[in-house]
Order: sequence, then C-alpha cells, then structure tokens
Amino acid sequence: MTDYESHQEYEGNESSNWGLGITLLLIGVGAGALAGLLLAPRSGRQTRKMLRRRYEDTMETLNEQAEELRERGSEWVGRAKDIAGNMGDSVEFASNKVRDLGREVKKRSRS
Repeated sequence: MTDYESHQEYEGNESSNWGLGITLLLIGVGAGALAGLLLAPRSGRQTRKMLRRRYEDTMETLNEQAEELRERGSEWVGRAKDIAGNMGDSVEFASNKVRDLGREVKKRSRS
C-alpha cells in the first residue's frame, strides 16, 4: 500500500469519527433535556402548560419572521422587475441606435 492510499483511509476514518461524535452529542443533549423535564420541580400539568406556551410563543415568533421575510421578498421581486424593465428599455433603445447607425453607415458607403 502506498502512502497516498494509507492517507486516504485515514481521512475516511477521521470523517466518520466526526459523524459519530456529532450523533453522540445530539443523543446526549436529548437525554439531558428529557432528564431535566422528568426531574423538574413542577408537576406534569405545569410542565405541559409551560411547554405548550413556549411552543405557541415560538410558533408565533416564527410566523412573524416568515411574514417579514415574505414582505422583504416581495419588495426584492418588485425591485428586480423594475430593474429588468428598465434594462429592457435600455436594450431596446440601444438596439434602435445601433440599427440607425448601421443605416447611416450604409448610406454613406453608397455615396
């Protein structure tokens, strides 16, 4: 086995170790969150109400942000249409000028 081949195998193992590490980290975070909820000093009913409120608050915030992004997107689309329209007018104007110039050159070359 060449040095190049052994280096490729080493890189492959390194990337799989990263994936395994991230997976284990996410499992640990989930287990910690679950343990925190189960061992919380609140009753189950209080915990469920709190989770429901936080979920609703989060959804409301996400909806507001999505609406804001939709508005920004609409503004950007409008601006892009204006720019494209202006460019179309400029292209048409330039085409007409080039066509007129070509006609003028033909006239002068015939004379």
